[in-house]
Amino acid sequence: MRSTLAFTLMLLLVFLGYQYIFRPKTPPPAAHTQTQTQPSSQPSAGQTPPAKMAAPAATPAVTAASESETTVENELYKIVFSNRGALVKHWILKKYTDSAGKPLDLVQPQTSARFGYPLSLYTYDSSLTSQLNQALYQATPSGAQSSASGLLVAPCSLTFRYAENGLDVVKTFRFDSSYVIQVETEVTRNGAPVRALVQWPAGLGDMEEFLPKSTTRSSVRTSAASQIAWYLDGKQDTIVAKKVSGDATFDEPYNYAAVTDLYFAAAFLPDAPDRTTVITLHSSVDLPENLSDPTSAKKPADVIGLAMGDTSGVTRLRLFAGPKDTSVLGAIHSIGPDGKPSGPSLQPLIHFGVFSIIAKPMYLAVRFLRGMLGPGQYNWGWAIVIVGILLNLVTLPTRLMMTKSSLKMMRVQPKADAIKKRYANLKLNDPKRTEMNAEMMALYKAEGVNMYGGCLPMLIQLPLLYAIYEVLENAIELRQAHWLWIPDLSSPDPTYILPAMFILTMFLVQFITPSPGMDPTQRRMMAFLMPVIFGFTLFHFPSGLALYWFVGNIINLFIQIAINRSSIGKEMHAIAARRAAKKAGGGTKVLQGRR
Repeated sequence: MRSTLAFTLMLLLVFLGYQYIFRPKTPPPAAHTQTQTQPSSQPSAGQTPPAKMAAPAATPAVTAASESETTVENELYKIVFSNRGALVKHWILKKYTDSAGKPLDLVQPQTSARFGYPLSLYTYDSSLTSQLNQALYQATPSGAQSSASGLLVAPCSLTFRYAENGLDVVKTFRFDSSYVIQVETEVTRNGAPVRALVQWPAGLGDMEEFLPKSTTRSSVRTSAASQIAWYLDGKQDTIVAKKVSGDATFDEPYNYAAVTDLYFAAAFLPDAPDRTTVITLHSSVDLPENLSDPTSAKKPADVIGLAMGDTSGVTRLRLFAGPKDTSVLGAIHSIGPDGKPSGPSLQPLIHFGVFSIIAKPMYLAVRFLRGMLGPGQYNWGWAIVIVGILLNLVTLPTRLMMTKSSLKMMRVQPKADAIKKRYANLKLNDPKRTEMNAEMMALYKAEGVNMYGGCLPMLIQLPLLYAIYEVLENAIELRQAHWLWIPDLSSPDPTYILPAMFILTMFLVQFITPSPGMDPTQRRMMAFLMPVIFGFTLFHFPSGLALYWFVGNIINLFIQIAINRSSIGKEMHAIAARRAAKKAGGGTKVLQGRR
């Protein structure tokens, strides 16, 4: 039983560690739709080739005299536009805060200054792109009274226009009370449409690792969890940041395409999916591997984004920029075949992994319990504690199955050892080993022993463990939710108290669980090293997950004490003690489980 448990725990550790470090990867859209484009490459359909452009028309110039800002806000956000480039300098979510306690800005200032700001334009001509994003546009608000400070309150719209030397650009943004804004852009040169795409080029959300060290920031690299997600042909796919191709063009009927991190997303929903072009953007910034030590070795941090446009040259789409909250995303639908917002919702942007069929009910259960406990953020921690207790009680029958199976194996072990002893001198390739295996199988069958009885119940529990891991890592409600001394259940415990408590309780469970016939050295490793290995892993995992596992250890400790006091437990300990004494030759002290 102990060897099986150790193997299963190690398997779970490797599995969860892999999932934590490498987010789920799926291949990008079919390769035949992808074309790598460079600024100097040939223009795509709808873009006028430079060699064939007509002479500049006498278009009246439309430019602003100076740079200015316009702020649009509702109860959810405050968006600051600059008329230089008609782009967004700040996209502040009022209901979420950063590590410094200030309202969260989805626009990361350092990466955006290098790679571009939201709602800027992307074209296949680098000089034209620069001109479009540096020009001074005239701003015209409507539907709301602008204050002297340039503040607009939704519902309203804001139009930017720039015209010079035959180039004419119009960008219109419409706002309501939701997280979604409507975007319409049109670029023409001498009356011919120019294929210009709307972009969100430089990441979003909790990208505090790019902030200067002198500012308040998290020590966790959140950019590693960034993804590009898209909905195509009735299915959502994702690709992790490091696999995203830079300047790759995809012409497909996307319902939506989004750049996301664990808790926030910027999703483009085109009005005409059949005419949609998506370009994926990938840059990187070298940062210290240890953010608290500027002298540590540099490691590239991925900065991803995307652009979306219409092949006709006139782009109309909706943009969601906000939290990955199930109720929020479930209310936002892409354009369906009827031309109305009746298509797939944005809810699949919350990815609960391969066991989502289990994870989603768990997530709803945690939300329900938190609602029953009250609105305080600390109640998320207590909800996790209750779910941990309930799940361990639900899986109690599998624990009892494992115990009974182990007892049967212990009872039959002397007979099995006798069979092995008769064939002890055989080589590995000796045909008589088949006879030994047949005798062993006949013995197990006669004694009613299932060789896999100790493994199958644990395999039943593995999906539950993985599902709760995905829930606790992806639920935005846990972001900055505190519990007792823990300031943020979505981040590792900065005091390491919870991992230390996990190590102690896991050691106690290991120590009091019988291990028949186990080598003393192996038992010491199980009793001491396994808790340390798992506890060290939890140093880097969200403390919400560490809390769940700690609660599980407490429950398992009481269950094992109860088993030890039962007739089954007493028999197991007696058998284990006899075998340990026999192996030790009666003279060597062996570390053995207590009752």
